[in-house]
Amino acid sequence: MPVQNHFSRSAKRLPLLLLAAATLASAVACGGKEATTPSATPPETPVPTLSVPSATPSESPAPAIVAPLTGLPADREVTNRPFAVMINNLAPARPQSGLTQADVIWEVLAEGGITRLVAIFQSKSFADPIGPVRSIRPYYIELGELYNAVLVHAGASNDGFAILQGKKKQHLDEITNAGAYFWRDKSRKAPHNVYTDLEKLRAGAEKLKYPDTAAVPKLTFSESPDLSAGAPATEMTIKFQLSNYKLTYRYDTGKGTYARFINGEPHVDKNNDEQLTAANLVVLATKHVTLDKEGRLEVDLKSGGDAYLIQRGQALKANWVRDKDMIRITKDGKELPFLPGTTYYHIVPNASPIDQYVTFAPQ
Repeated sequence: MPVQNHFSRSAKRLPLLLLAAATLASAVACGGKEATTPSATPPETPVPTLSVPSATPSESPAPAIVAPLTGLPADREVTNRPFAVMINNLAPARPQSGLTQADVIWEVLAEGGITRLVAIFQSKSFADPIGPVRSIRPYYIELGELYNAVLVHAGASNDGFAILQGKKKQHLDEITNAGAYFWRDKSRKAPHNVYTDLEKLRAGAEKLKYPDTAAVPKLTFSESPDLSAGAPATEMTIKFQLSNYKLTYRYDTGKGTYARFINGEPHVDKNNDEQLTAANLVVLATKHVTLDKEGRLEVDLKSGGDAYLIQRGQALKANWVRDKDMIRITKDGKELPFLPGTTYYHIVPNASPIDQYVTFAPQ
């Protein structure tokens, strides 16, 4: 067959070709001049090299813009001035409205062992009510001013009024200077029925010619903080002075946040029935001094002391320090970063060790 004949002739020529190649190689090795013979085929034209993107995935780039108080991505620069709203936390005031929209929440003792919330609103826009709004104290003023915020309240202690008026603080008070920007909810009894919203707060601030932008202190955030020194804390309990202010937080591994319970019940936002959650929990201990028979307090927000930072099911024993513009949480002299998300602070007296107020339990 033709194919077989062709194969046969090629096989017969193979020894001759091998012999010629060996002779040529020997001549080169001995220093002889290599003979040149016409090439059987023209040289190949080089193929241009193309730049091909690597198939290896690269790390996700950091967001170009983040909200300064949460570290979460934002679609615009967040420079609007925050509002620090005094939120009633008595049982008749719960569930409160608007707390799921806050960037930061502080829980602090008021008179008689009750607590009050100072909610900082900046990065989110929403139309729902905020409240019930309650009265202000000197240390609440100090907390709000950490963020260069407009202070929002309904009344004040005598010392609080003296500071607001004597130092010309920029504030919106339902009683003295901004009543038109609040309303009373008839479904609730006074004084647990004072509400406002962002639109009214902005209008009130504009009417009083307060700046509508402000620089806020820079906070440190990290997606992967070092928790190697932490202790398990998938559930934690904080007890203030009264037994009916028992807080519990439970860690949700899937969401990466702590859900808040008060006296064993989910603490929810009346606007949307969502449970309050936070990525970061802080407990800090400081000096509390009772000033009068009414139980009004002086709370030290400058001297520093013991603290806990709780994140991702771990509790880090730490310290709090006050620098020129913010209270910061540190360990071994270095600031601890927050996870991007909402942060809840809890201030307890340092008359007892901080571990008397906080307990942790793994699940």
